[in-house]
Amino acid sequence: MYPQIRMRRLRQNILQPMFKETRLVKDELIMPLFFDENAVKPVPIASMPGQFRHPLSCAEEVAEEMKAAGLRAVLLFGIPKCKDTEASGAFAENGIVQEATRRIKAAVPDLIVITDTCACEYTSHGHCGILCGKELDNDASLLLMEKIAVSQAAAGADMVAPSCMLDGQVTAIREALDEAGFSNTPIMSYSTKFASALYGPFREAADSGFSFGDRTSYQMSPANRREAIRESYLDEMEGADILMVKPAGFYLDILRDVRESTDLPVAAYQVSGEYSMIKAAGMNGWIDEKKIMMESLLAIKRAGADLIITYFAKEAAEMLP
Repeated sequence: MYPQIRMRRLRQNILQPMFKETRLVKDELIMPLFFDENAVKPVPIASMPGQFRHPLSCAEEVAEEMKAAGLRAVLLFGIPKCKDTEASGAFAENGIVQEATRRIKAAVPDLIVITDTCACEYTSHGHCGILCGKELDNDASLLLMEKIAVSQAAAGADMVAPSCMLDGQVTAIREALDEAGFSNTPIMSYSTKFASALYGPFREAADSGFSFGDRTSYQMSPANRREAIRESYLDEMEGADILMVKPAGFYLDILRDVRESTDLPVAAYQVSGEYSMIKAAGMNGWIDEKKIMMESLLAIKRAGADLIITYFAKEAAEMLP
């Protein structure tokens, strides 16, 4: 009349840590950072409580904070003083991301600097490349991505992360980096990036809203699972060193599919909307914010992520042993 198989035996408090199947590790967390060429002091991002647009003068201080928290890597985004149709600020030698990279690497050499390789923060229209009329010109935009990636590597970036979902972007960037003498610079491709409504707070943070249309012609439809896997497969074939699924929490099925389809490291980006929802609910007392933060990250890791890009990275790292 009594169960012979008792699952609760190994759930006793003293035993539980021995049988934890999934563990979060500080080394796997990546903190996104925003640097604003127009800022003279940190500017709070209203829709992302606890996040800031940092002035360039704070780059060294911010880098030290990330290192002190136990983080090993940051992902840089830049807001330039001026925008134009060619995104010239994105590949300028003294551009905001390039200068932030130099300062961070000088202050904390062993902090890994990953640079977002895209144009939406730098174009006057807010789209991720060069336009032909109202459409994104894929191949003209590839030439732009080549210039951006090489300029970021020349500034000292340890890794570049193309996020514009252009066809052939990994091949183009790999060839450009190799020709410029940066054959050891890895590419972390936003290989499966969905046209998600969860990016709203980021667009405020990075001043990257578009002036017309949307990005559904070059980002993934949330409805398409098979196409999502194919996107990552193609980037692997083109030479990506790391694949990425973005967003993370709403797309754990895709993350698991990508993980099972490749031997490459897989990253997942817990995006601004995911962060802001947890923050807002926590601030209203509806949830235990810290516990939900850690649970959300654990779920992403459990689904197969080797690396997690999250605005919670600093907070989470400070809680991890």
